[in-house]
Amino acid sequence: MMKYCYTPRAAIYIAALVVLLFLPQLLSPYHLMLMESGLSLAIMALGLNLLLRYTGVLSFGHGAYFAAGAYAVGLLYMYLPDKFTFENAILAAILASAALSALFGFVCVRHTRIFFSILTLALSMLLFAVLEKAYHYTGGSDGIRVPIPLFFGYEFEGMRRFQFLIGPYYYVVVGIFAAATVTMLAIVNSPFGKALQGTRDNELRAEMIGIRVKRYRWYAFVISGTFCGLSGGVWSFVNGHITPEISNWVFSGEIVYMVLLGGFMIFEGPIIGALLFTYLRLYAVAITEYWMLILGATLIFLVLVLPGGVMGGLHSLFSRLKLKRVS
Repeated sequence: MMKYCYTPRAAIYIAALVVLLFLPQLLSPYHLMLMESGLSLAIMALGLNLLLRYTGVLSFGHGAYFAAGAYAVGLLYMYLPDKFTFENAILAAILASAALSALFGFVCVRHTRIFFSILTLALSMLLFAVLEKAYHYTGGSDGIRVPIPLFFGYEFEGMRRFQFLIGPYYYVVVGIFAAATVTMLAIVNSPFGKALQGTRDNELRAEMIGIRVKRYRWYAFVISGTFCGLSGGVWSFVNGHITPEISNWVFSGEIVYMVLLGGFMIFEGPIIGALLFTYLRLYAVAITEYWMLILGATLIFLVLVLPGGVMGGLHSLFSRLKLKRVS
């Protein structure tokens, strides 16, 4: 007879999902929209962390795959308005980001360390230049407007975007975020995920036991980029407008910041980091025009005081308290 084991982590996930589902009754509409933005960015942060923590390489160009997903939604609306439904848009975002990450990843995974990071940065800026200069196709710096789509044949006729975002679309974002989190958790705990960690720890030993390091690293790159594209597709409806800046190196740096802020050594760290970054940037911009100074000071504090990020610091604190209780 099959036995089911409920771990503390599973209980925490279920509790977090319940809280997310009841947030519309607890938060103001404005903060609910911020939560939607944070959850969509959290999907992207999970994707980047597949490379950073589990594969051992750092990308400074993951904004390109986020932009690929977002622009796939916008271009679908521009050129195929009859096919502009939510399911088609998300599928286009996934396919576009998977194709772009497969192409760029094929070039990048042949190198490691700083060479890998610089290549990802250069390729993302190449996409930025294309999106910026191809005005007649992408809207250039003006960007593309993203309206409310059809949802499996249902049209939200007469509903304002604000009502749409704080109403039905919030639960769509929560559902996609939950599915993406469970999927990534399954990936990192699968034999494939363990193989990635083996290549991270000792590339030569991994090759000796039969792991094709570059191929596995390329698979991880494509999966990571696809998660970013899914994030971009979901975020495009929240923002309502997309511009080339999301493929710029500055935005890619913000993705790395999110992962470091939450703590890349803890699976849930990038999720917390994306949510914290959404609010941190908002209040920093509201306080001063030199808001980037606040973000920079926070990053220095993390490196010097909390190298494991917020979740890493909490994990260390709980471990010490548990040790004291036992002793």
